[in-house]
Amino acid sequence: MSDSPHSQPAEEVLSAHDTSAEGLSEAAATERLETHGPNDVVEASARTWLKILLEQFDSVLIWVLLAAAALSIVAGHAVDAVLIAVIVVANGLFGFVQDYRAEQSLDALRELTAPTANVRRGSETIEVTATELVPGDVVELSSGDVVPADGRLLEETDLEIDEAALTGESAPVSKDPDPVAADASLADRTGMVYKGTNVTRGSGVAVLTGTGMDTEVGAIARELAATEETETPLQKELDELGRYLGIGVVVLALLVVPLLLFRGTEPVQAGLTAISLAVAAVPEGLPAVVTLTLALGVRKMADENALVRSLPAVEALGSVDVICTDKTGTLTEGRMTASRVWTNDSVVELDDETGRDCSSDQVELLLRAGALCNDATTEDGDPTEKALVVAAEEYGFGVETLREENPRTDEIPFSSERKWMGTVHGDCGYVKGAPEVVLSKSTRIHTADGPAELTDEAAEDVREQVKTFADDALRVLAVAYAEDPDDMDSELVFVGLVGLIDPPREEVAEAIAATERAGIGVKMITGDNVRTAAAIAGSLGMGRTVTEGKEIEAMSDDELRERVETADVFARTSPEHKVRILRALKDNGHVVAMTGDGVNDAPALKSADIGIAMGVRGTDVAKHASDVVLLDDNYATIERAVERGRAIFDNVWKFVAYLLSANVAEVALVFLASLFGYLVLPAVQLLWINLLTDGLPALALGADPQSGDVMERPPRESDRGIVDHRMLGLIGGTGAVSTAVMLGLLFYTLGGAAAITPYAMTMVFTGFVALEFEKLYVIRWLRETPTFSNPWLAVAVVSSLVLQLAVLYTPLNQYFGTVPLGVADWGVIGVVLAAALPAYLAVVVLLKRTTPA
Repeated sequence: MSDSPHSQPAEEVLSAHDTSAEGLSEAAATERLETHGPNDVVEASARTWLKILLEQFDSVLIWVLLAAAALSIVAGHAVDAVLIAVIVVANGLFGFVQDYRAEQSLDALRELTAPTANVRRGSETIEVTATELVPGDVVELSSGDVVPADGRLLEETDLEIDEAALTGESAPVSKDPDPVAADASLADRTGMVYKGTNVTRGSGVAVLTGTGMDTEVGAIARELAATEETETPLQKELDELGRYLGIGVVVLALLVVPLLLFRGTEPVQAGLTAISLAVAAVPEGLPAVVTLTLALGVRKMADENALVRSLPAVEALGSVDVICTDKTGTLTEGRMTASRVWTNDSVVELDDETGRDCSSDQVELLLRAGALCNDATTEDGDPTEKALVVAAEEYGFGVETLREENPRTDEIPFSSERKWMGTVHGDCGYVKGAPEVVLSKSTRIHTADGPAELTDEAAEDVREQVKTFADDALRVLAVAYAEDPDDMDSELVFVGLVGLIDPPREEVAEAIAATERAGIGVKMITGDNVRTAAAIAGSLGMGRTVTEGKEIEAMSDDELRERVETADVFARTSPEHKVRILRALKDNGHVVAMTGDGVNDAPALKSADIGIAMGVRGTDVAKHASDVVLLDDNYATIERAVERGRAIFDNVWKFVAYLLSANVAEVALVFLASLFGYLVLPAVQLLWINLLTDGLPALALGADPQSGDVMERPPRESDRGIVDHRMLGLIGGTGAVSTAVMLGLLFYTLGGAAAITPYAMTMVFTGFVALEFEKLYVIRWLRETPTFSNPWLAVAVVSSLVLQLAVLYTPLNQYFGTVPLGVADWGVIGVVLAAALPAYLAVVVLLKRTTPA
């Protein structure tokens, strides 16, 4: 059978499925259930909780840290080994919780399934569990039902279905059993019904053409199962850093031990030096500081209505250079609103207080008629009819009172064939419906002076106004009345037009402008039609270059890669189109964020570098597939989240540069000193230095305020790692300065001694700690961070210095091999700091002039 039942007559679809309008027999249904399986969305390949847990430790940096823990045990420092192990386990457990929650996306798809369905079996209608439905079953649908599977309509009565979660259409779709073109988009297949959508009006009968994984929702489930989790830039870079560190540790050991043995160093001393170098090379606190800094960012972002479901997503937000956004409920409010009316005299903007105040009796008549010829309330009913009721209420009508004073005595319900609805209220009738239909039944038009003849010229004016409304993305309804209710089908008095729209959110235009100023492109991807999508994009200040879904289907991957760079809007798209667009952008080197709220958005949300779901209107499927959930569905929150992400990246950059520059200086100092026969910093002192520098001060950097230009710079290039040219220059430059002044301090304090002395070791140990805190403020200056803007950093530095004093002047000194220092000794350390500062500043000035921020 063809895979396009929407393009075939209903009789052919019935024949192709070997069934009839009376339905299948129980025996046939049972046989098909065994063949096709249950009507359920199943997960193709679920990860077990144990696999998810083990994946958290599949990182080179983690293995390097575990190796450092083992070396610490060898060196007799079990406490340090336990500390490193706790850091590793805590990171793993946190990541496990985040990933395990993300695996719930396909479970949420299951919940879309209707629990029961009315199906024709053996010439009678019975209620069955929806999972028992099979292709060829004939089901009956009525208002309030969830469609249990994909099907081809056989008949309908005023049937409308809300397909927003699947197609992105903001208004319910009127259904019609007639075939449509084979290449019609999902949203235009009016003869089809789809699993998980909601019947909002009327009734219908459909033959099922697909169940379970063979439905549109099933295709989304397969896409979700096949989509690989996207690593954020930070995850990739930390893993690469760990790999380099691991290689570096091995290379150091292979170089140093033979060299020291060749120079006559005792094997034990050579081994201890190698262990010290390995410990010095590993920034033990890096995973913990990264995790805690991102967690701090998560908390701040939650206060700003952005709930982060994956910690690395915080930093990745700051790297985004393209945002692909859904329209309905994201850029728009997700509800139909009566925006504009036209009567014979003028156009009135209903959302404009000035226009409302000066509107005429004709507008009052139009809104009165729209409220009476209506089955909705402000809280319930068809979205279009609700919009008319809300407009009447806001205009000043008490609709409930109006209806009590004008009781309905008869009605002609809306149908897709008639395309209009009529109600009778005593001796007057009101009509609303498609403009061309209502116009064709009208013989007069209501003017300021009362009814007048509807001339050809006046009718043409109406048609022109309909076109103008449609060009502005308005859905247009016509309203008329009949002085004699018996003449509602032929002798109407045309009152006017109502333009309805799912309006753009007020704050979105400025939010889009702000993100574009930050170098971030914004592209709309929607299931809506071209005209509506282009009009909304234009009203928000976006470009109007539109590409349709059918064009995407005809493009090769290379052609699409070219098109995504120039297109601003993608209309009439399917879930598969969205994923292709994302892949094309990512293949072009972009870091892409995707926003959305519907089931149809889930594969793209999961494929994107950052998936951003709407928290209020978003489906559970979308939320579970996302990295970030906007608690207020406010596009402006994305701008704040990007700003926060960039600020957090700045802070991550600062403490990675800080920690690595310290480690490079430690390695260089230990290595060069060992060539002269001195083990200057044993493993315990190196671990202590790393604890002091990797601990409170590095963590306090996570609370640094953002720089003023954070949203004025372009996004970080996707191929530019966190360890970029500027950081390498900083590590090399400051590392060389630290090593030089520390070697100078070492030889000064040794005074020509042949072996290391406790005094010299204490001076170098303490001088190195003090030097690192000085360098910390220099690094902050490089990232344009005001010196005294972070009181927590000052507290952290003072606390760490107090801890350093404790290992000098308390019994702890026997464990660290240190001796108390006198006032003169502190003076010498002060001179070292004073000598190093201009050299550090010179490195920073040079980097500012020669490397990008």
